[in-house]
Amino acid sequence: MSQWKKEGLTALSAKELATKVIQQEPLFILDVRNEDAFQDWKVEGAQFDYLNVPYFDLLDGVEEILPKLPSHQPILVVCAKENSSIMVGEMLVEEGLAVSYLSGGMKAWSEHLEPIKVADLTDGGELYQFVRLGKGCLSYMVISGSEAVVIDSARMTDAYVTLANEKEVSIAHVLDTHLHADHISGGRTLAELTNAKYWLPSKDANGVTFSYESIEDGSHITVGATTIDIQALYTPGHTIGSTSFIIDDVYLLSGDILFIDSIGRPDLAGKAEDWVTDLRNSLYTKYKDLSSELIVLPAHFMNVDELNEDGSVAEKLGVLFEENHGLNVDDKTTFRSMVTDNLPPQPNAYQEIRETNLGVKKPSEEEQREMEVGPNRCAIR
Repeated sequence: MSQWKKEGLTALSAKELATKVIQQEPLFILDVRNEDAFQDWKVEGAQFDYLNVPYFDLLDGVEEILPKLPSHQPILVVCAKENSSIMVGEMLVEEGLAVSYLSGGMKAWSEHLEPIKVADLTDGGELYQFVRLGKGCLSYMVISGSEAVVIDSARMTDAYVTLANEKEVSIAHVLDTHLHADHISGGRTLAELTNAKYWLPSKDANGVTFSYESIEDGSHITVGATTIDIQALYTPGHTIGSTSFIIDDVYLLSGDILFIDSIGRPDLAGKAEDWVTDLRNSLYTKYKDLSSELIVLPAHFMNVDELNEDGSVAEKLGVLFEENHGLNVDDKTTFRSMVTDNLPPQPNAYQEIRETNLGVKKPSEEEQREMEVGPNRCAIR
């Protein structure tokens, strides 16, 4: 590919890197961030190899790491914002290596949304999944007739507006499955940009500073002039208001209750002991009563192993009841222990993110970026 010619250092965009992840292309990544940052969060790819050497260790030259770098495959240099990777990349090019740097660094990687068409729906409708590979977040757009609905919008709203414009539809509704604590919702911003209605589960709206449409158990939202229907199913446990959506009687948007290889954590509001019973009831009773043929579309994924061949994240509910360990703990006490004793570290700035999503805090764009740095941590393994 042209970006790997040895004439000089070239930039690789986040979108181009996303393609490599989805297509499982081989790539060698030299990450020049500090070791703790690399260990906490990195670009993940099924066929990627890595070397982590902090930038400050390379100020005097790259000679010592040359034996550790491949000469037979492309090298991508990665840092937080791109400047350090450019400097290291230029030194490597001088040594005759084929090198690129990640344009915009890990911040750009964290913000990239890759739209993937999941399915055709009733009467010409379409369902798209937006995969945020650098953060593990998933959001959705349902298109029907001349209208669209966006669910669990990321704060980077341009991607949804762009697709809506390409499809010549207007965004009529914006929904959040729950009050997010690991990333800043773009729901209200997108609704304001498009004159859409913004919907939020009422039980998660305690303390909000803005007006919203209330999502209640059994609520229905009709999209466009066709028969596509979005049905709300109250499924608390991750938050007290967590709500799933059944779309076109085929797809189950599970929010942060159920993932492909794990289940949601109940502690991001400090309520693990209180909400674990709700979590079990949602998963083991309400979901168990649903059709096993429903295709689960979660709001997050944990690693690239969960991606399908087309880059989407989806699996039948029946398969998850067979293979997801979190759905196969018969004893309630054991389940409670599994959930409360195996909680991962809290997401970065999770309390500030919750307050931002409530409208209590209004951080700048750069502050929002910093608040979201790092991987998502919404799951229990």
